[in-house]
Amino acid sequence: MQHGIPDPDRLEVISQGELNDAMEKHSFYLTGRKGGARAVFQYKNLSNLDFNEQDLSQADFTGSILLQCNLENATLHSCNFFACDLRNANLKRANCTRADFRGAYVAGADFSSADMSGADLREGKIMLADDDGKLYDRARSGGEGSRTIFLGAKLTGANMSGLQARRVDLTDADLTGVNLNNANLSEADFSGANLTDADLTGSNLSNIKLRGTIIAGVAMDGAEKHGIDLSEAITEQSMGDKLESLGKTLPELLEEHTVWVATAGKTGKRLDLSGYDLRDVIDLRRFPLTAIKAIGTTFLHQDLSDAEMQSAIFDKADFRDCNMESADLRGSSFKHAKFARANLEGVQLCPLKFKRDDPKARLMRCNLSGADLRYANLKNADLRDCILMGADLTNAVLTGCNLRRADLSGTILTGAVLDNAQLDDAIIDLSAL
Repeated sequence: MQHGIPDPDRLEVISQGELNDAMEKHSFYLTGRKGGARAVFQYKNLSNLDFNEQDLSQADFTGSILLQCNLENATLHSCNFFACDLRNANLKRANCTRADFRGAYVAGADFSSADMSGADLREGKIMLADDDGKLYDRARSGGEGSRTIFLGAKLTGANMSGLQARRVDLTDADLTGVNLNNANLSEADFSGANLTDADLTGSNLSNIKLRGTIIAGVAMDGAEKHGIDLSEAITEQSMGDKLESLGKTLPELLEEHTVWVATAGKTGKRLDLSGYDLRDVIDLRRFPLTAIKAIGTTFLHQDLSDAEMQSAIFDKADFRDCNMESADLRGSSFKHAKFARANLEGVQLCPLKFKRDDPKARLMRCNLSGADLRYANLKNADLRDCILMGADLTNAVLTGCNLRRADLSGTILTGAVLDNAQLDDAIIDLSAL
Protein backbone atom coordinates (compact mmCIF):
# COMPACT_ATOMS: atom_id res chain seq x y z
CA MET A 1 0.00 0.00 0.00
CA GLN A 2 1.47 3.32 -1.08
CA HIS A 3 0.45 6.97 -1.41
CA GLY A 4 1.33 9.59 -4.01
CA ILE A 5 2.33 7.27 -6.83
CA PRO A 6 1.67 8.79 -10.28
CA ASP A 7 -0.45 7.06 -12.91
CA PRO A 8 1.50 5.43 -15.78
CA ASP A 9 0.79 8.30 -18.17
CA ARG A 10 2.30 10.81 -15.72
CA LEU A 11 5.63 9.17 -14.97
CA GLU A 12 8.77 11.28 -15.12
CA VAL A 13 10.61 10.69 -18.41
CA ILE A 14 14.29 9.76 -18.01
CA SER A 15 16.77 10.71 -20.74
CA GLN A 16 19.63 8.54 -22.01
CA GLY A 17 22.10 10.96 -20.42
CA GLU A 18 20.44 10.67 -17.02
CA LEU A 19 20.42 6.89 -17.35
CA ASN A 20 24.10 6.80 -18.30
CA ASP A 21 25.01 8.86 -15.20
CA ALA A 22 22.98 6.57 -12.97
CA MET A 23 24.53 3.43 -14.50
CA GLU A 24 28.04 4.78 -13.92
CA LYS A 25 27.26 5.44 -10.25
CA HIS A 26 25.66 2.00 -10.03
CA SER A 27 28.86 0.39 -11.32
CA PHE A 28 30.75 2.18 -8.52
CA TYR A 29 28.13 0.92 -6.06
CA LEU A 30 28.60 -2.69 -7.18
CA THR A 31 32.40 -2.49 -6.87
CA GLY A 32 32.44 -0.52 -3.60
CA ARG A 33 34.07 2.56 -5.12
CA LYS A 34 33.65 6.08 -3.78
CA GLY A 35 30.70 8.02 -5.22
CA GLY A 36 28.67 4.93 -5.94
CA ALA A 37 24.88 4.81 -5.63
CA ARG A 38 22.36 2.07 -6.32
CA ALA A 39 20.24 2.68 -9.44
CA VAL A 40 16.67 3.29 -8.30
CA PHE A 41 14.17 4.15 -11.02
CA GLN A 42 10.86 3.58 -9.30
CA TYR A 43 7.83 4.88 -11.24
CA LYS A 44 9.83 6.38 -14.12
CA ASN A 45 9.42 6.27 -17.89
CA LEU A 46 12.59 4.80 -19.44
CA SER A 47 11.09 3.81 -22.79
CA ASN A 48 13.40 3.29 -25.77
CA LEU A 49 16.61 3.70 -23.71
CA ASP A 50 19.77 1.64 -24.17
CA PHE A 51 21.07 -0.57 -21.33
CA ASN A 52 23.11 -2.82 -23.64
CA GLU A 53 25.63 -5.03 -21.78
CA GLN A 54 25.43 -2.98 -18.56
CA ASP A 55 25.59 -4.58 -15.11
CA LEU A 56 22.47 -3.43 -13.27
CA SER A 57 22.38 -6.16 -10.64
CA GLN A 58 20.09 -5.21 -7.73
CA ALA A 59 18.68 -2.12 -9.51
CA ASP A 60 15.08 -1.17 -8.70
CA PHE A 61 12.60 -0.37 -11.52
CA THR A 62 9.37 -0.92 -9.57
CA GLY A 63 6.29 0.30 -11.47
CA SER A 64 8.32 1.82 -14.32
CA ILE A 65 7.78 1.75 -18.08
CA LEU A 66 10.59 0.31 -20.21
CA LEU A 67 8.83 0.00 -23.56
CA GLN A 68 11.14 -1.16 -26.38
CA CYS A 69 14.25 -0.76 -24.24
CA ASN A 70 17.49 -2.41 -25.29
CA LEU A 71 18.63 -4.68 -22.45
CA GLU A 72 20.52 -7.11 -24.66
CA ASN A 73 23.37 -8.90 -22.83
CA ALA A 74 22.63 -6.84 -19.69
CA THR A 75 23.26 -8.28 -16.23
CA LEU A 76 19.96 -7.94 -14.35
CA HIS A 77 20.66 -10.31 -11.46
CA SER A 78 18.20 -9.70 -8.58
CA CYS A 79 16.72 -6.65 -10.33
CA ASN A 80 13.26 -5.51 -9.29
CA PHE A 81 10.86 -5.23 -12.24
CA PHE A 82 7.76 -5.51 -10.04
CA ALA A 83 4.67 -4.38 -12.01
CA CYS A 84 6.83 -2.92 -14.81
CA ASP A 85 5.84 -2.50 -18.45
CA LEU A 86 8.55 -4.16 -20.58
CA ARG A 87 6.54 -4.67 -23.76
CA ASN A 88 8.64 -5.29 -26.89
CA ALA A 89 11.87 -4.84 -24.94
CA ASN A 90 15.05 -6.58 -26.13
CA LEU A 91 16.44 -8.84 -23.41
CA LYS A 92 18.37 -11.27 -25.61
CA ARG A 93 21.00 -13.15 -23.61
CA ALA A 94 20.28 -11.02 -20.53
CA ASN A 95 21.15 -12.40 -17.09
CA CYS A 96 17.81 -12.22 -15.28
CA THR A 97 18.68 -14.68 -12.51
CA ARG A 98 16.56 -14.20 -9.39
CA ALA A 99 14.96 -11.08 -10.90
CA ASP A 100 11.51 -10.05 -9.70
CA PHE A 101 9.00 -9.86 -12.58
CA ARG A 102 5.87 -10.21 -10.45
CA GLY A 103 2.94 -8.49 -12.11
CA ALA A 104 5.11 -7.36 -15.06
CA TYR A 105 3.69 -6.86 -18.55
CA VAL A 106 6.21 -8.30 -21.00
CA ALA A 107 4.12 -8.91 -24.12
CA GLY A 108 6.21 -9.17 -27.27
CA ALA A 109 9.54 -8.93 -25.46
CA ASP A 110 12.54 -10.92 -26.68
CA PHE A 111 14.20 -13.07 -24.00
CA SER A 112 16.03 -15.35 -26.45
CA SER A 113 18.82 -17.25 -24.64
CA ALA A 114 18.26 -15.19 -21.48
CA ASP A 115 19.08 -16.74 -18.11
CA MET A 116 15.93 -16.51 -16.00
CA SER A 117 16.78 -19.21 -13.49
CA GLY A 118 15.23 -18.50 -10.11
CA ALA A 119 13.25 -15.50 -11.42
CA ASP A 120 9.86 -14.71 -9.93
CA LEU A 121 6.97 -14.43 -12.41
CA ARG A 122 4.06 -14.77 -10.03
CA GLU A 123 1.16 -12.38 -9.60
CA GLY A 124 1.81 -8.95 -8.20
CA LYS A 125 0.07 -5.60 -8.09
CA ILE A 126 0.59 -2.20 -6.57
CA MET A 127 -2.12 -1.12 -4.16
CA LEU A 128 -2.90 2.53 -3.51
CA ALA A 129 -4.89 4.16 -0.74
CA ASP A 130 -7.23 7.12 -1.25
CA ASP A 131 -7.71 9.95 1.27
CA ASP A 132 -10.14 7.82 3.22
CA GLY A 133 -7.71 4.92 3.41
CA LYS A 134 -9.68 2.77 0.96
CA LEU A 135 -7.47 0.46 -1.11
CA TYR A 136 -7.62 0.19 -4.89
CA ASP A 137 -5.44 -1.24 -7.66
CA ARG A 138 -3.04 1.14 -9.37
CA ALA A 139 -3.59 1.25 -13.13
CA ARG A 140 -0.78 -0.03 -15.32
CA SER A 141 0.06 0.78 -18.89
CA GLY A 142 -0.81 -1.87 -21.43
CA GLY A 143 -3.70 -3.39 -19.52
CA GLU A 144 -5.24 -4.24 -16.22
CA GLY A 145 -4.72 -7.08 -13.81
CA SER A 146 -2.02 -8.54 -11.62
CA ARG A 147 -0.84 -11.49 -13.70
CA THR A 148 2.63 -11.50 -15.18
CA ILE A 149 2.02 -11.42 -18.94
CA PHE A 150 4.48 -12.78 -21.50
CA LEU A 151 2.04 -12.78 -24.43
CA GLY A 152 3.94 -13.57 -27.63
CA ALA A 153 7.31 -13.19 -25.91
CA LYS A 154 10.34 -14.92 -27.41
CA LEU A 155 12.10 -17.09 -24.82
CA THR A 156 13.94 -19.52 -27.11
CA GLY A 157 16.62 -21.43 -25.24
CA ALA A 158 16.19 -19.43 -22.03
CA ASN A 159 17.22 -20.94 -18.70
CA MET A 160 14.13 -20.69 -16.48
CA SER A 161 14.93 -23.47 -14.02
CA GLY A 162 13.43 -23.07 -10.58
CA LEU A 163 11.13 -20.31 -11.83
CA GLN A 164 8.30 -19.13 -9.57
CA ALA A 165 5.60 -18.50 -12.16
CA ARG A 166 2.23 -19.42 -10.72
CA ARG A 167 -0.61 -18.18 -12.98
CA VAL A 168 1.82 -16.55 -15.43
CA ASP A 169 0.35 -15.87 -18.89
CA LEU A 170 2.64 -17.28 -21.61
CA THR A 171 -0.01 -17.37 -24.33
CA ASP A 172 1.53 -17.49 -27.82
CA ALA A 173 5.09 -17.33 -26.41
CA ASP A 174 8.02 -19.09 -28.09
CA LEU A 175 9.56 -21.37 -25.46
CA THR A 176 11.48 -23.63 -27.81
CA GLY A 177 14.22 -25.48 -25.96
CA VAL A 178 13.73 -23.64 -22.64
CA ASN A 179 14.89 -25.14 -19.37
CA LEU A 180 11.88 -25.03 -17.03
CA ASN A 181 12.80 -27.89 -14.73
CA ASN A 182 11.73 -27.75 -11.09
CA ALA A 183 9.63 -24.63 -11.77
CA ASN A 184 6.33 -23.75 -10.15
CA LEU A 185 4.02 -23.26 -13.16
CA SER A 186 0.71 -24.13 -11.55
CA GLU A 187 -2.30 -22.55 -13.33
CA ALA A 188 -0.03 -21.01 -15.97
CA ASP A 189 -1.50 -20.41 -19.43
CA PHE A 190 0.59 -21.75 -22.35
CA SER A 191 -2.25 -21.66 -24.90
CA GLY A 192 -0.88 -21.42 -28.44
CA ALA A 193 2.72 -21.36 -27.20
CA ASN A 194 5.64 -23.27 -28.73
CA LEU A 195 7.15 -25.64 -26.16
CA THR A 196 9.14 -27.76 -28.63
CA ASP A 197 11.94 -29.64 -26.83
CA ALA A 198 11.30 -27.75 -23.57
CA ASP A 199 12.44 -29.35 -20.30
CA LEU A 200 9.70 -29.31 -17.64
CA THR A 201 11.19 -32.14 -15.58
CA GLY A 202 10.08 -32.10 -11.96
CA SER A 203 7.96 -28.97 -12.36
CA ASN A 204 4.56 -28.22 -10.86
CA LEU A 205 2.26 -28.29 -13.89
CA SER A 206 -1.01 -28.65 -12.04
CA ASN A 207 -4.00 -27.06 -13.78
CA ILE A 208 -1.91 -25.48 -16.57
CA LYS A 209 -3.44 -24.75 -19.96
CA LEU A 210 -1.77 -26.30 -23.00
CA ARG A 211 -4.65 -25.66 -25.38
CA GLY A 212 -3.31 -25.61 -28.93
CA THR A 213 0.26 -25.65 -27.57
CA ILE A 214 3.11 -27.29 -29.51
CA ILE A 215 4.48 -29.93 -27.13
CA ALA A 216 6.68 -31.99 -29.48
CA GLY A 217 9.72 -33.29 -27.62
CA VAL A 218 8.67 -31.86 -24.25
CA ALA A 219 10.13 -33.61 -21.18
CA MET A 220 7.73 -33.84 -18.23
CA ASP A 221 9.31 -36.63 -16.18
CA GLY A 222 8.48 -36.35 -12.50
CA ALA A 223 6.20 -33.35 -13.05
CA GLU A 224 2.93 -32.77 -11.21
CA LYS A 225 0.32 -32.97 -14.00
CA HIS A 226 -3.02 -32.89 -12.19
CA GLY A 227 -5.68 -30.98 -14.14
CA ILE A 228 -3.61 -30.25 -17.28
CA ASP A 229 -5.68 -29.04 -20.24
CA LEU A 230 -4.18 -30.73 -23.33
CA SER A 231 -7.08 -30.07 -25.70
CA GLU A 232 -5.88 -29.50 -29.27
CA ALA A 233 -2.23 -29.76 -28.17
CA ILE A 234 0.12 -30.40 -31.10
CA THR A 235 2.37 -33.44 -30.72
CA GLU A 236 5.20 -34.84 -32.83
CA GLN A 237 2.78 -37.31 -34.42
CA SER A 238 0.26 -34.64 -35.43
CA MET A 239 2.80 -32.57 -37.40
CA GLY A 240 2.81 -34.91 -40.38
CA ASP A 241 5.15 -37.43 -42.00
CA LYS A 242 8.82 -36.76 -42.52
CA LEU A 243 10.11 -36.13 -46.03
CA GLU A 244 12.06 -39.42 -45.94
CA SER A 245 8.79 -41.34 -46.28
CA LEU A 246 8.50 -40.17 -49.91
CA GLY A 247 11.42 -42.38 -50.89
CA LYS A 248 13.21 -39.60 -52.79
CA THR A 249 15.46 -36.75 -51.78
CA LEU A 250 14.26 -33.18 -52.06
CA PRO A 251 16.64 -32.45 -54.99
CA GLU A 252 15.17 -35.46 -56.84
CA LEU A 253 11.62 -34.29 -56.23
CA LEU A 254 12.50 -30.76 -57.28
CA GLU A 255 14.05 -32.02 -60.52
CA GLU A 256 10.67 -33.34 -61.65
CA HIS A 257 9.00 -30.18 -60.39
CA THR A 258 11.38 -27.94 -62.34
CA VAL A 259 10.45 -29.74 -65.55
CA TRP A 260 6.77 -29.32 -64.70
CA VAL A 261 7.25 -25.56 -64.23
CA ALA A 262 9.34 -25.17 -67.41
CA THR A 263 6.78 -27.02 -69.58
CA ALA A 264 3.73 -25.34 -68.00
CA GLY A 265 2.60 -28.69 -66.62
CA LYS A 266 2.90 -30.71 -69.82
CA THR A 267 5.66 -32.97 -68.47
CA GLY A 268 7.26 -33.57 -65.13
CA LYS A 269 5.34 -33.53 -61.87
CA ARG A 270 4.32 -30.74 -59.52
CA LEU A 271 5.91 -31.07 -56.11
CA ASP A 272 3.20 -31.66 -53.50
CA LEU A 273 4.44 -31.56 -49.92
CA SER A 274 1.01 -31.09 -48.36
CA GLY A 275 0.80 -32.34 -44.80
CA TYR A 276 4.51 -33.11 -44.44
CA ASP A 277 6.78 -32.08 -41.58
CA LEU A 278 9.69 -30.05 -42.99
CA ARG A 279 11.09 -28.76 -39.69
CA ASP A 280 14.27 -30.82 -39.93
CA VAL A 281 15.10 -30.29 -43.62
CA ILE A 282 18.60 -28.79 -43.69
CA ASP A 283 19.08 -25.61 -45.72
CA LEU A 284 15.49 -25.68 -46.97
CA ARG A 285 15.74 -22.02 -47.93
CA ARG A 286 18.35 -22.86 -50.57
CA PHE A 287 15.91 -24.95 -52.61
CA PRO A 288 13.66 -23.27 -55.21
CA LEU A 289 10.13 -23.67 -53.87
CA THR A 290 8.42 -21.73 -56.65
CA ALA A 291 4.92 -23.02 -57.56
CA ILE A 292 4.99 -25.95 -55.11
CA LYS A 293 1.91 -27.15 -53.27
CA ALA A 294 2.25 -27.38 -49.47
CA ILE A 295 -1.19 -27.27 -47.89
CA GLY A 296 -1.07 -27.84 -44.12
CA THR A 297 2.70 -28.37 -44.21
CA THR A 298 4.78 -27.75 -41.06
CA PHE A 299 7.71 -25.33 -41.45
CA LEU A 300 7.89 -24.46 -37.75
CA HIS A 301 11.08 -22.59 -36.75
CA GLN A 302 12.68 -23.03 -40.20
CA ASP A 303 15.17 -20.52 -41.57
CA LEU A 304 13.54 -19.39 -44.82
CA SER A 305 15.34 -16.09 -45.14
CA ASP A 306 15.77 -15.02 -48.80
CA ALA A 307 13.80 -18.11 -49.91
CA GLU A 308 12.19 -18.28 -53.37
CA MET A 309 8.53 -19.21 -52.71
CA GLN A 310 6.59 -17.44 -55.46
CA SER A 311 3.28 -18.54 -56.98
CA ALA A 312 2.89 -21.45 -54.51
CA ILE A 313 0.04 -22.76 -52.38
CA PHE A 314 0.75 -22.72 -48.63
CA ASP A 315 -2.82 -22.64 -47.32
CA LYS A 316 -3.09 -23.75 -43.66
CA ALA A 317 0.70 -24.22 -43.47
CA ASP A 318 2.49 -23.62 -40.16
CA PHE A 319 5.25 -20.97 -40.33
CA ARG A 320 5.25 -20.08 -36.63
CA ASP A 321 8.61 -18.80 -35.34
CA CYS A 322 10.17 -19.01 -38.84
CA ASN A 323 12.79 -16.57 -40.03
CA MET A 324 11.48 -15.45 -43.43
CA GLU A 325 13.38 -12.18 -43.68
CA SER A 326 13.55 -10.86 -47.26
CA ALA A 327 11.84 -13.98 -48.66
CA ASP A 328 10.15 -13.69 -52.07
CA LEU A 329 6.54 -14.81 -51.57
CA ARG A 330 4.99 -12.97 -54.51
CA GLY A 331 1.73 -14.34 -55.85
CA SER A 332 1.48 -17.16 -53.30
CA SER A 333 -1.54 -18.25 -51.31
CA PHE A 334 -1.35 -18.44 -47.50
CA LYS A 335 -5.02 -18.68 -46.61
CA HIS A 336 -5.43 -19.55 -42.91
CA ALA A 337 -1.68 -20.11 -42.55
CA LYS A 338 0.02 -19.61 -39.18
CA PHE A 339 2.74 -16.97 -38.89
CA ALA A 340 2.66 -16.20 -35.15
CA ARG A 341 5.98 -14.64 -34.02
CA ALA A 342 7.52 -15.13 -37.49
CA ASN A 343 10.17 -12.71 -38.72
CA LEU A 344 8.80 -11.39 -42.03
CA GLU A 345 10.89 -8.25 -42.19
CA GLY A 346 11.34 -7.06 -45.75
CA VAL A 347 9.35 -9.91 -47.35
CA GLN A 348 7.75 -9.52 -50.75
CA LEU A 349 4.03 -10.27 -50.47
CA CYS A 350 3.05 -8.24 -53.52
CA PRO A 351 1.53 -9.59 -56.78
CA LEU A 352 3.22 -11.46 -59.57
CA LYS A 353 2.60 -10.07 -63.05
CA PHE A 354 1.80 -12.39 -65.97
CA LYS A 355 1.62 -10.97 -69.49
CA ARG A 356 1.64 -13.94 -71.83
CA ASP A 357 -0.69 -13.21 -74.76
CA ASP A 358 -2.88 -10.82 -72.77
CA PRO A 359 -2.23 -7.20 -73.71
CA LYS A 360 -2.93 -6.27 -70.11
CA ALA A 361 -0.75 -7.70 -67.36
CA ARG A 362 -2.58 -10.15 -65.10
CA LEU A 363 -1.88 -9.83 -61.40
CA MET A 364 -1.64 -12.83 -59.12
CA ARG A 365 -2.18 -11.34 -55.67
CA CYS A 366 -0.92 -12.80 -52.41
CA ASN A 367 -3.79 -14.15 -50.36
CA LEU A 368 -3.45 -14.23 -46.56
CA SER A 369 -7.16 -14.37 -45.80
CA GLY A 370 -7.72 -15.64 -42.27
CA ALA A 371 -3.99 -15.99 -41.62
CA ASP A 372 -2.65 -15.81 -38.05
CA LEU A 373 0.05 -13.10 -37.94
CA ARG A 374 -0.03 -12.34 -34.22
CA TYR A 375 3.24 -10.85 -32.94
CA ALA A 376 4.80 -11.19 -36.41
CA ASN A 377 7.51 -8.78 -37.52
CA LEU A 378 6.46 -7.31 -40.90
CA LYS A 379 8.71 -4.27 -40.77
CA ASN A 380 9.34 -2.81 -44.23
CA ALA A 381 7.42 -5.64 -45.92
CA ASP A 382 5.92 -5.12 -49.39
CA LEU A 383 2.22 -5.91 -49.01
CA ARG A 384 0.91 -4.03 -52.03
CA ASP A 385 -2.47 -5.40 -53.21
CA CYS A 386 -2.24 -8.16 -50.58
CA ILE A 387 -5.49 -9.82 -49.49
CA LEU A 388 -5.58 -9.82 -45.69
CA MET A 389 -9.32 -10.21 -45.15
CA GLY A 390 -10.06 -11.59 -41.70
CA ALA A 391 -6.37 -12.00 -40.85
CA ASP A 392 -5.22 -11.63 -37.24
CA LEU A 393 -2.49 -8.98 -36.91
CA THR A 394 -2.74 -8.59 -33.15
CA ASN A 395 0.42 -6.84 -31.88
CA ALA A 396 2.13 -7.31 -35.25
CA VAL A 397 4.81 -4.79 -36.25
CA LEU A 398 4.09 -3.23 -39.65
CA THR A 399 6.42 -0.25 -39.37
CA GLY A 400 7.32 1.10 -42.81
CA CYS A 401 5.10 -1.45 -44.61
CA ASN A 402 3.79 -0.80 -48.11
CA LEU A 403 0.07 -1.57 -47.80
CA ARG A 404 -1.10 0.31 -50.86
CA ARG A 405 -4.36 -1.12 -52.20
CA ALA A 406 -4.22 -3.97 -49.67
CA ASP A 407 -7.53 -5.40 -48.51
CA LEU A 408 -7.70 -5.55 -44.71
CA SER A 409 -11.47 -6.00 -44.47
CA GLY A 410 -12.31 -7.51 -41.10
CA THR A 411 -8.64 -7.73 -40.15
CA ILE A 412 -7.87 -7.79 -36.41
CA LEU A 413 -5.45 -4.94 -35.74
CA THR A 414 -5.47 -4.76 -31.94
CA GLY A 415 -2.10 -3.43 -30.79
CA ALA A 416 -0.63 -3.49 -34.32
CA VAL A 417 2.14 -0.96 -35.02
CA LEU A 418 1.63 0.90 -38.32
CA ASP A 419 4.16 3.70 -37.95
CA ASN A 420 5.18 5.14 -41.36
CA ALA A 421 3.12 2.50 -43.18
CA GLN A 422 1.89 3.43 -46.68
CA LEU A 423 -1.87 3.02 -46.74
CA ASP A 424 -2.87 4.71 -50.02
CA ASP A 425 -6.13 3.18 -51.30
CA ALA A 426 -5.94 0.38 -48.71
CA ILE A 427 -9.22 -1.00 -47.38
CA ILE A 428 -8.67 -0.69 -43.65
CA ASP A 429 -10.60 0.24 -40.53
CA LEU A 430 -8.10 2.22 -38.46
CA SER A 431 -10.56 2.34 -35.56
CA ALA A 432 -9.73 -1.37 -35.06
CA LEU A 433 -6.24 -0.46 -33.86
